[in-house]
Amino acid sequence: MASQQVWLITGASSGFGTVLAEKALRLGYKVIATARNPAKAAQEHPEIEALGGQWLQLDVNSAETKQKVEAAIKEAGRIDVVVNNAGYSILGSVEDMSEEEIHNQFNTNVYGPMRVIKATLPYLRSQRSGTIVNISSIAGITGRPSSALYASSKHALEGFSEALQAEVAPFNIRVLLVEPGGFRTNFLSAFVTPAAGLTKDYEGTVLEDVLKTFQTSSGKQPGDPVKAADRIIDVINGTGMGADKEHLLRLPLGPDCLARARAKIAELTKNLDETEEIAKSTNFD
Repeated sequence: MASQQVWLITGASSGFGTVLAEKALRLGYKVIATARNPAKAAQEHPEIEALGGQWLQLDVNSAETKQKVEAAIKEAGRIDVVVNNAGYSILGSVEDMSEEEIHNQFNTNVYGPMRVIKATLPYLRSQRSGTIVNISSIAGITGRPSSALYASSKHALEGFSEALQAEVAPFNIRVLLVEPGGFRTNFLSAFVTPAAGLTKDYEGTVLEDVLKTFQTSSGKQPGDPVKAADRIIDVINGTGMGADKEHLLRLPLGPDCLARARAKIAELTKNLDETEEIAKSTNFD
């Protein structure tokens, strides 16, 4: 990578985006920090500009994403790390979610990163270097009641990233999926619920129980986002705890993430074992 890395971070006004932007700036990197409302972001996070960061107005849902990202890269002269952090969650019953709410969830969490990546790939490819970091979630591995839309958007991001990794590897471009468990960001305080509310039949079910847990867990998550940002940067650069980890696609973060991921693997293995005979019985004789 260049001696002064250039980072583009979407959704830098909150959560991991803000922490990563500050950390990268303190390491001497050039940071293009994007936000839907950069004036508000600059007011809430004055440290970004104080450390030399540059705010860029960007809504990843917009058709202007490609043009704005291209202009920012041209001005910077290169791009080394692209962090797709912008995202949100809608939690509730699938039955209660409108077509517009479903579209908005995927537009931000899936199509948004795709737009940014399509804008940056020509530059990364011409350089024959760079890292694309997609902020996923443990929900990208295993879905829970009330998070069907959010989990499906992150599952989509995971499948997209798996294929993308293979496509861009010949150009020395790396893809890294970051899969946090519960971290003490503003994520849980910022989730939205369907405008229709909750259908009465779901009251008292596991869906409502999990939803109530989400509603009361903000600020109590065990994960430290500052430590997480350090680990992400280490794995990107192959330093510290990230030494010899540059070949990995996935970076799970948090003991809760590990536990849920391993439970998913065990469940999937059991499912495969129980259906092996059926699976093997379907070829032409």
